[in-house]
Amino acid sequence: MTSPSATAARTLLAALVRLGVREVVLAPGSRSAPLAYAAAEAAEAGLLDLTVRVDEREAGFTAVGLVRGAALGGSHHRDVAPVAVVTTSGTAVANLHPAVLEAHHAGLPLLLLTADRPHEVRGTGASQTIDQPGIFGGAVRLAVDVPAPDGRPGEENDLVHLAARAVDAASGARSGFPGPVQLNLAFRDPLVPDADDATQWPDVRPPRVLPPPAASLDVSPWTAGELTDGGTLVVAGDGDDGSARRLAEARGWPLLAECVTPSAGGPRLVPAHAHVLAASPLTADVRRVVVVGRPTLSRPVQRLIAREDVDVVLVAPAGAPWADAPRGARTVLPEVPLGWFLPDAMLGDGLRTVRRDRWRDAWSAAGVAAAAAVDRALDLDRLGGGQGTATSAEGPGPLTAEAAVRILADALTPVDVLVVGSSNPVRDLDLVHRWTAQPRVVANRGVAGIDGLLSTAVGTALALGRPDRGGIEGRTVRALVGDLTFLHGAGGLAAARGEARPQLQVVVVNDAGGSIFTGLEHGALAESAPSRAAAVERVFGTPHDVDLGALCAAHGLPHVVVTDAAALRAALATPGRGTSVVEVRVDRDGRRARAAAVADALRTALAD
Repeated sequence: MTSPSATAARTLLAALVRLGVREVVLAPGSRSAPLAYAAAEAAEAGLLDLTVRVDEREAGFTAVGLVRGAALGGSHHRDVAPVAVVTTSGTAVANLHPAVLEAHHAGLPLLLLTADRPHEVRGTGASQTIDQPGIFGGAVRLAVDVPAPDGRPGEENDLVHLAARAVDAASGARSGFPGPVQLNLAFRDPLVPDADDATQWPDVRPPRVLPPPAASLDVSPWTAGELTDGGTLVVAGDGDDGSARRLAEARGWPLLAECVTPSAGGPRLVPAHAHVLAASPLTADVRRVVVVGRPTLSRPVQRLIAREDVDVVLVAPAGAPWADAPRGARTVLPEVPLGWFLPDAMLGDGLRTVRRDRWRDAWSAAGVAAAAAVDRALDLDRLGGGQGTATSAEGPGPLTAEAAVRILADALTPVDVLVVGSSNPVRDLDLVHRWTAQPRVVANRGVAGIDGLLSTAVGTALALGRPDRGGIEGRTVRALVGDLTFLHGAGGLAAARGEARPQLQVVVVNDAGGSIFTGLEHGALAESAPSRAAAVERVFGTPHDVDLGALCAAHGLPHVVVTDAAALRAALATPGRGTSVVEVRVDRDGRRARAAAVADALRTALAD
């Protein structure tokens, strides 16, 4: 007879498949064997896609990438089926925590199927046994400690209904707050199915869980006059679904959109907006701000939201906590009110719209001036080209980090996908991109860590390569990361023999250390107090001599080193098949001086 553990695992997986789960990421282990066999069986039957990773932390972030990739088809995270992650017991579960935190703060639906020892051996010193129930604290939407199955009547029905609760909580179908869910599943021996087990795949019928009916918001905290007057800005951060751009274009309001949002393009976008806020006299005249999503990339935006003389409206999805680190919000809305998209003629008078148009044009001019000043200060003019340009003038001088990011940004088209790492890469991209139509950008801004970025990129590329789910076979996903992020997540490049290598080109800007600290107070301290420079370099710069090419070779990945614009463009134009790495070697020296030059150029350009 089939063991109760094997039967329970197959029943649970069958229920999850029936509820729409199509992706399972698994890291190997003994206690999770019933789930592993069930997942392999379901994958062989074509019921789901199984991805195997040797490292639980990277398995968790691969699942994060699979969710993000699935959402790029136009869905919100709450409309994407949860991705399941299977681990064995012990520290394997603890290694999921970084990915769980990212999923929690970013609202990504994950199902954590964590195998555990049965209750009778917990607390006895049994090997690979820790206190797993509740290990993720408040970072999960639901946590259930499931006793080991013993074949009792009704046991399978209990698991089917538990699966429905788990999928509902993870997807946020009723709560509006998607995120991770932990099912801590105890299993007793025997953990393997019988060799001649020919049991049919369970035909289960989980309950249908329907979301509450949506109701459009038709109440506005602002008057019609305020909606048509000048003085208003729209800010878009992580989590914006494009509403910020639609609102800015409908109302004629300047748009300050971070590069990680789908709003980072169009006629209302203000380039280098953080620097414009910091240097332009226009900032003093801001009276109202609409914040869609969670801006995380610049201090000037946070200072704007914190101003007591600015009326700040936050748009946060219903059910989800709103992000307001400066504590400046006066109103929190579940969505942009429908009335805010009405034509001017239905809202206000001509005098106000004239003031609004002058306001819009002034910010547009400031953005143009700021973009030109940044390009001059960073010597990006010599690169020429533009979005989608394959060739352009090279010009003299070494390739800087900002120039490398600009070349990559220019090479992307609106149908391309870029996974961008935290720290300097995302901030450089925000500063130097000049998109007229932005590509789709993925970034882990939930907690903005550097861990798991490579696995997130792998998962995103895997999701976008599923032809049966709208993916485009052969499409290249690119990732932009720094060298420390690459080293931190190099385990994400490891794949078991036979596992698919997605079409992914990783661009590593290698300056042999952590250059982001150069632009913070630590860099200022090293500059003003030479006696502190060595300590700052050691504990913040963290210089290294790791041979990235040898590391790639160990993983069997093609690797190329580039040091000039022509070589980088050539590498981007010919990514090859499968996963590959482009290492862009740049010098960390000069980063602080270039930042100072940008600030000086912007003060001059925006003084008028």
